[in-house]
Amino acid sequence: MDGRGSVAVKALVLAAAILLGGCGERAFTVCADPNNMPFSNQRGEGLENKLAELVARDLDAELRYVWWSQRRGWMRETLGAGKCDAWMGVPSGLETLSTTRPYYRSGYVFVSRRDSPLAGLTLDDPRLRDVDIGVQLAGDDGANPPPAAALTRRGLTARTRGFTLYGDNREADPAADVIRAVERGEVDVAMAWGPLAGWHASRSRVPLRLEAVTPWMDEDRWPMVFDISVGVAKDNQELRREIDDSLARNRSAVARIVQAFHVPLPPGG
Repeated sequence: MDGRGSVAVKALVLAAAILLGGCGERAFTVCADPNNMPFSNQRGEGLENKLAELVARDLDAELRYVWWSQRRGWMRETLGAGKCDAWMGVPSGLETLSTTRPYYRSGYVFVSRRDSPLAGLTLDDPRLRDVDIGVQLAGDDGANPPPAAALTRRGLTARTRGFTLYGDNREADPAADVIRAVERGEVDVAMAWGPLAGWHASRSRVPLRLEAVTPWMDEDRWPMVFDISVGVAKDNQELRREIDDSLARNRSAVARIVQAFHVPLPPGG
């Protein structure tokens, strides 16, 4: 082949590469809630946004998002339908997904105003019978968070006020309504997921007290502490291994991100 023929072949190869995906550039597509701080939002301000950016950079991939509110069926309709590669911030060992090693561990906390006499609460504290309690609900007992089950088992529902776990998505950060109720004095104490409580307490104009919900395992069925991982489809083990390796390489950076969002860590972290 003469020089002109070689140049023509190279030009065709380059054109084909461009048409087939921008010279081989890799994409890392993450499903994320568009309005769920401190975890994620469309402005990329959340803990999970920052983690996704870190992993994408480390994998030399372009970060792309599929925005999807975390409502019923969200895993089935996103990862299960092949719409994205990963969800950040899922419970480790979730049966419907393949999950990475945990990158942080947190738990449910009691949230009360710092000027209230409610320090040192436990699930079995008799003071809980004389206060108004805020707790998040998912809609039916089988899907409700562990604190709701713990309160029901103890007969503490009379003065318990339910807040929807999902909230009104037309409002900013709707899951934080249970924390705002404590700020406004609408309830005396709330039981909330630690990262949600920690971030909003750090921004609250009213000083708030956060204390771990204990016992951490209620009736051997309802854990109050969870490991958190990245979730991928069960048949995508290669990506899970890549993300695992990325998290291990960037362990210090991941810890700084978690700390920046005021995630309360249980003893032993």
